Amino acid sequence: MDKAKDTRGIKIKHWKIIAFYLLIYDVVAVNASYFLGLLLRFDLRYSNIPEEYLYAFLKFAPIYTLFTVAVFYVFRLYNSLWRFASFSELNRILAATGITTLFHVAGITLTMSRMPVSYYVVGAVAQFCLVTAIRFSYRFVILEKARRDKNIRSVHNAMVIGAGAAGLVILKELKVSNDANSRPLCVIDDNPNKWGRVMDGIPIVGGRDKILESVKKYNIDQILFAIPSATAEQKRDILNICKEADCELLTLPGIYQMTNGEVSLSKMKPVAVEDLLGREPIKVNMEEIFRHLKGKTILVTGGGGSIGSELCRQIAGHEPGQLIIFDIYENNAYEIEQELKRKYPKLNLVVLIGSVRDSRRINWVFEHYKPDIVYHAAAHKHVPLMETSPNEAIKNNVIGTYKTAYAALRNGTKRFVLISTDKAVNPTNIMGASKRLCEMVIQSMDAISKEGRIDLLPFLHAHMDKVIDGQLASDPMDHMAVDGMENEENFIRIESTSNKDRNGTQFVAVRFGNVLGSNGSVIPLFKKQIEAGGPITVTHPDIIRYFMTIPEAVSLVLQAGTYAWGGEIFVLDMGEPVKIDTLARNLIRLSGYKPDEDIRIEYVGLRPGEKLYEEKLMAEEGIKKTDNDLIHIGKPIPFDTKVFLKQLEELAKASYENSENIVEMVEKIVPTFHPAEKNHTTDNKVTA
Repeated sequence: MDKAKDTRGIKIKHWKIIAFYLLIYDVVAVNASYFLGLLLRFDLRYSNIPEEYLYAFLKFAPIYTLFTVAVFYVFRLYNSLWRFASFSELNRILAATGITTLFHVAGITLTMSRMPVSYYVVGAVAQFCLVTAIRFSYRFVILEKARRDKNIRSVHNAMVIGAGAAGLVILKELKVSNDANSRPLCVIDDNPNKWGRVMDGIPIVGGRDKILESVKKYNIDQILFAIPSATAEQKRDILNICKEADCELLTLPGIYQMTNGEVSLSKMKPVAVEDLLGREPIKVNMEEIFRHLKGKTILVTGGGGSIGSELCRQIAGHEPGQLIIFDIYENNAYEIEQELKRKYPKLNLVVLIGSVRDSRRINWVFEHYKPDIVYHAAAHKHVPLMETSPNEAIKNNVIGTYKTAYAALRNGTKRFVLISTDKAVNPTNIMGASKRLCEMVIQSMDAISKEGRIDLLPFLHAHMDKVIDGQLASDPMDHMAVDGMENEENFIRIESTSNKDRNGTQFVAVRFGNVLGSNGSVIPLFKKQIEAGGPITVTHPDIIRYFMTIPEAVSLVLQAGTYAWGGEIFVLDMGEPVKIDTLARNLIRLSGYKPDEDIRIEYVGLRPGEKLYEEKLMAEEGIKKTDNDLIHIGKPIPFDTKVFLKQLEELAKASYENSENIVEMVEKIVPTFHPAEKNHTTDNKVTA
């Protein structure tokens, strides 16, 4: 062990050996430079050099050599990593050369003899060139070797779109990074002033109209979109051209990466379908949301789902006093719990397992934690599955919403935000109709809260719980495993104390369209079908849907919470709808395949309860604006609250008795519900 240490102690480091060789080279180079000045002055004939000039040069050379080596040492020209030499090293060489030149001119002139002007000029220039050349030649050799090795290893011919700062960074990294497996061959930019020029040695061949032509000319199979400042429309238009080229598409997510200095190959990601939607991201007043959420106790039901979990992420970043996640699926709840604990170690987080259909559980949660704000995301949402299990849609969506909203009202919750859907507008399926019923529940609760007439609810709620909790079941033991028992006496007692504790709850609903990437949405389904080699199943070539991203949907929900006065239905302006067929074809192209050739698209017909297009508002509702131009408020359709609550009681009873007439009952309660024909056969294929 000691011997090994001694060996390492006497071993000279490699860089010091290199530095010694550089010093020897500099000694020769600086003297050769000025001697060259003398030779050039006298026609490269040594015999023509006057004796006084030669004597002055030789006499001054040792002094100049020592001074130059000292200056070079001070400027760290012997301990730099020359394989990474850049402008910093070049500037230091230039400064050192300037200082030594001034010393040489003054020193030899004052102490020896005035030399010819060409001696000074040629000597200084030659010294700079020789000193620079030896140092940067190492970098050049290393880069050239790496470039040749990369060209041999490269598996992609790349086109870079964008001749700006981000494009330059990507080009440089493509050339030098050992991790890059692409070689850049051309650049595209819409600025005509850049056409015909080169950027880092790569030609700028033209604007977007040259994309397809250049793909063929240079045999491109990978396109890198490097314009982080592009608007959504610009990005969509360019990427729509690129996807016709059947190349792999990668893009930088956004302009923030330029401001943060995060532009690199590692930050590039495959182009997502949302990049082709051509709509600017939803912008919300984050400061307003922050003020609304900070320090509050917030409950998210269905907090482990795709929308619920994103709600939890964004709420956690706004310093809530306490965040409560309530979900029936323990795996989902566990995943979001672990994620938030890692990201926000100081977050006051509570994760609870339970069902919104369980009266005893949901009441305990509200009584124990007293949440200020509730985001109700727990629901069944899969249209075809609910068509075959309509009673479950009513139990979970409608009765679950009623129980959660009632618990909020009874325990003084300030705001209750329901996550709704555009399928609630003129619904043709039981899932959409159930969400419309949820909206009606919210509107009823808000009306009762405003009037302070919670006395309208006790009998209904007590009787409903008798039905829901199984007290009307033939076997009193059956209900014990369903939702938990509550007796009417306890409910009456709780009701009698509720009025004095209630401060009034504002109930609102937020309605939006399909969410890209959420559980059960078309994108994950299409991706699985592509991975399996196809076909992609689309219900109808003309079916259209509105789309938004999960973060956008959640931003809208949070913003709605700040605008709420009670009873509103908030609606997002989601821009133009998108054809599902177009979405499928784009996803096939983005995956590197050709539609109808590599991956077949199969049209399987509309599913039960499905319509060709979704509406955001019912005609009767109308809209009014909010401070956010992309968020509107639908005017609630009036209905008789007492009649509705009585109908709801009957619907709850029927659903827990698994009635076969549940759809007909919903038709009577929701006038805009027009279910699919009764003889419409169910297609067992999983489709979009």
